[in-house]
Amino acid sequence: MMAQKQVEKRKLGNSGLEVAPLVFGGNVFGWTVNEASASALLDHFLDSGFNMIDTADVYSNWIPGNRGGESETIIGKWLKQSGKRDRVLIATKSGIDMGDGRRGLSRNHILRSADESLARLQTDYIDLYQSHTEDPETPLEETLAAYAELMKAGKVRAIGASNFKAETLRAALDISGQKRLPRYESLQPLYNLFDRAQFESELESVCRQSNLGVIPYYSLASGFLTGKYRSEKDLANRSRGSGVKKYMNSRGLRILAALDEVAKQYNATPAQVSLAWLLAKPVITAPIASATSIKQLDELLGATRLGLDTVTVEKLDQASGYTEEERKIA
Repeated sequence: MMAQKQVEKRKLGNSGLEVAPLVFGGNVFGWTVNEASASALLDHFLDSGFNMIDTADVYSNWIPGNRGGESETIIGKWLKQSGKRDRVLIATKSGIDMGDGRRGLSRNHILRSADESLARLQTDYIDLYQSHTEDPETPLEETLAAYAELMKAGKVRAIGASNFKAETLRAALDISGQKRLPRYESLQPLYNLFDRAQFESELESVCRQSNLGVIPYYSLASGFLTGKYRSEKDLANRSRGSGVKKYMNSRGLRILAALDEVAKQYNATPAQVSLAWLLAKPVITAPIASATSIKQLDELLGATRLGLDTVTVEKLDQASGYTEEERKIA
C-alpha cells in the first residue's frame, strides 16, 4: 500500500473543512469513467495527498439510459469497499432537475435529496452540501432553514452555493446573519482563464469580503485549456466537443499561445499552467478538475506544485483579458 503523501491544505471559508488545492470532479463517473477506473483514480488521488471529491445528484443523467445518481453510486461503492471515508471530503449538490419535476431548493426537496444522496454514497454525512443552482421560487430562508435541519441531524457538515448570482449570494449571507441560520461557506462558480467575466465582475468581491471558499468548475474550460483542441477537426467524435466549440475564436487562440509560452518556460503543460493560474489567485481555494486516467490525473496534480511568479500571472491575465468587442459578448 502506498503511503499517503502530505499536501498543504487550505481552509474552506469558515467551515472548518480543510481542502487540498485540487478537487476531483466526479461528473465523469458513470459517463466517461466506469466503476473500476473510478476506484483506481480515487485511490491514487487520496494516496497523492488530496482529499475532496465533488459530485451532484444529477450526475450523469445527460447520458441516454441514465437517470442521475450514477456518479454518487460509484463513489459510494468505492467508499464502502475502500474503507477510506475518514480520509476524504465528499461534496455533493442538489437543485437541478432530476426529472418528474423534482428540482429546486424547497425544504421538502432538499431533505429528500439529501437522504437519497446519503444512501447512494453509502455514508451517514455529507461534508459539503451545495445548492446546485438558484431557485427563485423558494425563499432563501426556507432553503437555509432546511440546511439547518440537516446540520442539526448530523447529516451535513457545511453548505455551499453553486451558480449563484452575486446579489442572490449576498442576500443569502445577509439572511444567515440576521436569522442565525447556517451560511454558505463556499461558492462553486464557472471560472477559468477563458471564462473570467462572470466571476470577476461581482462574485469575486463578495467571496473575498465574506471569506468564502471558492472551488471553480470547468477549470480547464471543458478541456480547451489543455491545448488538445486547436481547430474544428480536433472536436470530431469527442465527448466534450460541442462544449469546446465556443472557445474557438481569436481570444481563445490568444490564450493558448500564452499558455504554450509559459508551459515551455516552466517545463509544464498548458493544463498545469491553467490550473496554476487559478491557484495563484488569493480568493481561490481549489479548482475542480476531472481525469479519466492515472496519467492525466498525475498531470493535473502536478499543477499544484508549479507556483507561477507574479510576472507570469500578469502575462496570462493580459493574454486572457477582453478587448472592448470581446467584453460585449462575454
